[in-house]
Amino acid sequence: MDDALLRALTPAVIGILCRRGADFATAEDAVQDALVEAVRRWPDDPPHDPQGWLVTVAWRKFLDVARAEKSRRQREVRVETEPAPGPGESVDDTLRLYFLCAHPSLTPSSAVALTLRAVGGLTTRQIAHAYLVPEATMAQRISRAKRTVARVRLDQSGDVATVLRVLYLVFNEGYSGDVDLAAEAIRLTRELRAMVDHPEVAGLLALMLLHHARRPARTRADGSLVPLAEQDRSRWDTRLIAEGVEILQAALARDRLGEFQAQAAVAALHADAWTVEETDWVQIVEWYDELLRLTDNPVARLNRVVAVAEADGPRAGLAALSEVDHGVPRYAAVAAYLHERDGDPATAARLYADAARAASNLPERDHLTRQAARLNSRSSR
Repeated sequence: MDDALLRALTPAVIGILCRRGADFATAEDAVQDALVEAVRRWPDDPPHDPQGWLVTVAWRKFLDVARAEKSRRQREVRVETEPAPGPGESVDDTLRLYFLCAHPSLTPSSAVALTLRAVGGLTTRQIAHAYLVPEATMAQRISRAKRTVARVRLDQSGDVATVLRVLYLVFNEGYSGDVDLAAEAIRLTRELRAMVDHPEVAGLLALMLLHHARRPARTRADGSLVPLAEQDRSRWDTRLIAEGVEILQAALARDRLGEFQAQAAVAALHADAWTVEETDWVQIVEWYDELLRLTDNPVARLNRVVAVAEADGPRAGLAALSEVDHGVPRYAAVAAYLHERDGDPATAARLYADAARAASNLPERDHLTRQAARLNSRSSR
């Protein structure tokens, strides 16, 4: 069974059903039922036209629902004659679904879940496992999202920037359970880039590839985090780095700079340095300045502080940190690092402990706790 094929066909089939008269929620349910049938039947009897087979089966599932609901009797009369299956406008349908799933009326978590389900072709169980929540909880989240967008027309124009933010949220979830969300986000962004000629789509794909290239070196065998400065850079994926840089250069050449291109430029400079000492921190600061001109993002401002400290020393970093909101995630961790660099281990140990208590995941919490313990053990000698 080719799971990748099923996932690739899912958005096109949903789009075809919607254009035939099905509402989004019912169409999506019907397609999921058809996918279950495909998993059960295709290994023994693979179809010659997989998309046509899914359209036919999903349409029949939709008609079964339509017939069973009195409120849809009129629609049943209108759609009773089954159209011949066909590939339809798969690219256009997929693009419409991207925009629908990233609708501004949805919360970020709901938009991500709906994108993974309708565009990514993942099951509710897979999405629930990826987010480490009960399947029933995820089913309710997806159901609410579908009801929210039920009255949104698929031919309405969408906002590419919103779609990109949703895809970036998917990527940042990383990996858990049986679904690699980082790899899934890259796959979806590649699809979007094939449909949309926009430099920011290319910028996001480049950013994902450059970050993903460093993934093998980011954790030890026991799952503990490895800071960038300590990573074994021979484990970085040079193929992904080369692809990301090539995509980024082509996007930048169009002279329509956006926030994802600027972030990718920072990632490219990190990827280009095969030792910590070779990192061009001055240019990284310049790119963060460009990014902050585009969007006054507090996380980007905090990241710029680290770059300033590396380029001009910890005192300059602490001065830049004074301009950052204390409530920004990882503020205490950055402050701890700068105070340690500036020769104040007692303050650094206290701040590392504060940062550990505020950490959002266990590996990060463990890493920060170890940093605090390391400095405390030194001071007790």
